[in-house]
Amino acid sequence: METAAIGVTPVIRKKLLIFLLDHIIELCLLVLIVALTIGADGFMTWANWMNILRANSLKGVIAIGMTMVMVAHLIDLSIGSVVGLSGVIVALACRDLPAQGISLNLATVIGMLICLVFAGGVGWMHGIFEHKFRLPSFIVTIATLNLLLGLAGRLSGGFPISNQFPEWYNMLGGGRIGGQNGIPIPVIALLVAFGIAWFVMGKTTTGRAMYAVGGNPESARLSGINVNKTKTIAFIIVQVLAVISGFMTSGQVMSGTFSFGKGWEMDVIAATVVGGTSFDGGVGTIWGTLVGVIFMGVIGNGMTLLNIDVHTQYIVKAVIMFLAVLLTSYRTRIKA
Repeated sequence: METAAIGVTPVIRKKLLIFLLDHIIELCLLVLIVALTIGADGFMTWANWMNILRANSLKGVIAIGMTMVMVAHLIDLSIGSVVGLSGVIVALACRDLPAQGISLNLATVIGMLICLVFAGGVGWMHGIFEHKFRLPSFIVTIATLNLLLGLAGRLSGGFPISNQFPEWYNMLGGGRIGGQNGIPIPVIALLVAFGIAWFVMGKTTTGRAMYAVGGNPESARLSGINVNKTKTIAFIIVQVLAVISGFMTSGQVMSGTFSFGKGWEMDVIAATVVGGTSFDGGVGTIWGTLVGVIFMGVIGNGMTLLNIDVHTQYIVKAVIMFLAVLLTSYRTRIKA
C-alpha cells in the first residue's frame, strides 16, 4: 500500500502541473484584471471593456483563422495587406460603379463579393505553392504581403478613398447592438467566428485533419487525409476572415486606405501564440486564442491607462510573446 501511494504521487503531481499549464493564460488574465481594477482608474467599467473588445475584435477575427493555419503547421503573414486591400476594393466599387447606373448598395455588395472571391483565390494559391512547389509558407506569404500591399497602393493612388460607403456598411465597423452603450458589431463578429471555428476544430473531420496534418503530415497522409486540401482550407479561411476584418475596419473609419492592417500580422500571431498555439503545429485551441486576444487587449489597455509610454509597451508585448513560446514548448515536452 505504501509503495502504491508513493508511486501515485508523481502521477498526480504531473496531472496538476499539466492542468495549470493548460490554464495558465486564464489565471494570468484573472490576476491581471484584479490588479488593473485596483490600480487603474476607469478600467473596470462597461465603456472601457467595450472599447477593449471592439479595438481587439478586428484582429481577433483574423487570429481565429491564424490558429487553424498554425495548427496545420503553416503561417500566413499576408493578412495585414488583405485588410487594407479589401477596404480599397469596396471603396472603389462604391465610388465607380454607381456612375455606371448601379445602385450604391449593389455596388457595395459587388465589391465585397470580389474581395471574398479574391481571398479564396489567394488562399488557394498559397496552398498550391506550399504543397506543389514545396515553398515554405513563411516565404510565400511574405511575398504576398508585399504584392497585395503594392496592389492596394496602386489601386488607391496611395491616398484614402473616403466617404463612399453606404450607412449599413459603416455600421459593420462602427455600429452597436443595443444603442450607444450596446455591444459593438465587431465584438459580435468575433464571437460568431469563435463559435463556428470552435465547432469546426472540435467537432468536424476538417478540424481533426488540421491537427493531424500539423502534428505529423506523413502519418496523416497514410491515414487517408488529403494533406494539400487540408492546408489549402486553412489558408482560405484565414484569408476570408482577414477580408471580413477589412470590411469592418474600413467601415469603422469610413475610408478605404491601403495601409490599414499594415503590421497586424505580428499582433495576430502574438495573440495566437499567447493563447497556446504552437509554431510546430498540431497544438492550439480556439478558446485559447480568444483568451489570448482578450489578454493582449487588456495588457495594452492597462498600460495606456497607467500612462506607460508606447515604446515600453512594445517591449512588454515582446517579452510576453517570448514567454508564451517558451511555455508552449515546455507544456508540449511535459505532455510527451
